[in-house]
Amino acid sequence: MSLIISVSGIRGTIGGKESENLTPLDIVKFTTAYAIWIKKQFTSPKVIIGRDGRISGKMVSDLIASTLSSMGIDLIDAGLSTTPSIEMGVINHNLQGGIIITASHNPKDWNALKLLNSSGEFLSAEDGQEILRIKENEEFKYNDVDSLGEISTNPNIINEHINSILNLELVNVEKIKSKKFHITCDVINSTGALAIPLLLEKLNCTYDIINGEMTGDFAHNPEPLDENLSTLKLATGHKATLGIAVDPDVDRLALVDEKGIYFGEEYTLVAISDYVLSKKPSATVSNLSSSRALKDLSEYYGQNYFASAVGEAHVVKKMKAVGANIGGEGNGGIIYPELHYGRDSLVGIALLLSYLAESNQSLSELKAKYSKYEMFKDKIILDPKLNYIKLVEFLIAEYAEDKITTIDGLKIDKANAWVHLRKSNTEPIIRIYSEANTMLEASNLVLEIKSKVNQFMVNG
Repeated sequence: MSLIISVSGIRGTIGGKESENLTPLDIVKFTTAYAIWIKKQFTSPKVIIGRDGRISGKMVSDLIASTLSSMGIDLIDAGLSTTPSIEMGVINHNLQGGIIITASHNPKDWNALKLLNSSGEFLSAEDGQEILRIKENEEFKYNDVDSLGEISTNPNIINEHINSILNLELVNVEKIKSKKFHITCDVINSTGALAIPLLLEKLNCTYDIINGEMTGDFAHNPEPLDENLSTLKLATGHKATLGIAVDPDVDRLALVDEKGIYFGEEYTLVAISDYVLSKKPSATVSNLSSSRALKDLSEYYGQNYFASAVGEAHVVKKMKAVGANIGGEGNGGIIYPELHYGRDSLVGIALLLSYLAESNQSLSELKAKYSKYEMFKDKIILDPKLNYIKLVEFLIAEYAEDKITTIDGLKIDKANAWVHLRKSNTEPIIRIYSEANTMLEASNLVLEIKSKVNQFMVNG
């Protein structure tokens, strides 16, 4: 399989051949290209690296650290950490960049390099293309023995991140402490096992941890979707205030209510936005594959809603442009700019608990307030022979009477439903998401699209 290169990072499966998988050669070349890019901007740059709990994480991290040092770049190795903690590490230590070693929700045989700029944010598409150009041209020159970069360690990066969260104006620490919430947490055998207990203890919450061994050998599919969280739902129902599920690098947050019912990734952003908008009204932003419920909530508060292309960097760019105080992605990715411009499960947990504590409402009571939509998610394995551009053109013609958006794949908006088809940034697939008032309507929309894709494939 080919390496996947996008605004979400450079990722692939471990082992195999160079340029077909994520091999040591690929890791060294991409890290070298990133180092050259950093050195063009800063005279004496210093960066931070950290990794999730994957089996391959230490191997990849060691390669990256050695390569950065060989390029004369000083670095902090945070070891086992979370994506948002490393992003905050760039900010808190005034660094010039960072690399997070994680393949997010992908299975255990995957890993990736997520590259950060001096603001602790994912690189723009333009910067990513420049790094790719450097890598392809192999414009590499390494430092001599007297000018190698120094490698230091910092085991406190997660703790520093959490302290920054607890100092936020909208995080009501004392109110949360007074409630003594009990929470079940599925941390999927990765670094959520470090970060989430530390946060909850500082908020006087008791908790039960599921899949807390940081083996990187994930107990179930690591994507925090309803079908993967049966143990969490059973453990939460009528025994806890709520259940929390994160992905391996802790930047996606899914919830289970006090009855053991999946609250949903989509409504994580809606509920937290409800709390933030009630305190600090502003525009909101989510990506094109996210629920209309956020748009409805924004209009309730008299605020504008904007949609961006899928991918954290795209959402951040739009949030900055419209001055949004809250935004993110419907996959449970909460972006709260008062802390930093990155998806962050930990700040999401703190804001949500503040809302529950102040409102004296349960998660199920919150969910009942919001527009009710059902989302259906499917995919098509990407056939190398498929002419994706021609497929999109074919579908545009087929749905000419509907509202069409093409800033990221193809989104077709109908009066009471939508369907979005796009190439994945993280897997060799075409994702097809739909939303409607009922699951039957949503699934039928996807089946209709898949039928038309098959028709295109047969007829060319």
